Amino acid sequence: MLDKRILEKLFRQNYSEMIHLARVLLGDDAEAEDVVQDIFLRVAEADLPPRKEGYLLTAVRNACLNRIRQMQVREKVKNLLPMGAEADLQLRGATEERADDISAYVDEHLQEPHRSIFHLRFDDDLTIAEIARRLHLNPNTTYKYLAQSIQQIRTHFKR
Repeated sequence: MLDKRILEKLFRQNYSEMIHLARVLLGDDAEAEDVVQDIFLRVAEADLPPRKEGYLLTAVRNACLNRIRQMQVREKVKNLLPMGAEADLQLRGATEERADDISAYVDEHLQEPHRSIFHLRFDDDLTIAEIARRLHLNPNTTYKYLAQSIQQIRTHFKR
């Protein structure tokens, strides 16, 4: 754990630049503050302070790019399903019978890892990133598998 005095000094010297960069990249004050706070938490847990001059700003940039990627993946998945009063990502608007039909179809016809990804996303309400970490997959691969599963389900139930 990093000494409090060193952490306070790093905070005073770098916070304004870090928060400015995060706000510019993310366009959202709350998200920017979350990113900078996460970075300082990681630095606080480290044994040694960052040695390179631009480490903290690089960490902000990378964390912001990761957040942007996560938001884009979330947006892509949302666009795959019709959004409205009757249907959303958690199949809340679908009737119970329809949800049971979909679940049965998934269990009987989808292969792994498609089946697991679908259940983790819609039954356990995990994000693409969380699913990817749990299954040791790339987030883009996880998204692709989920998109393929949804398309297969759509095709089946349109018949």
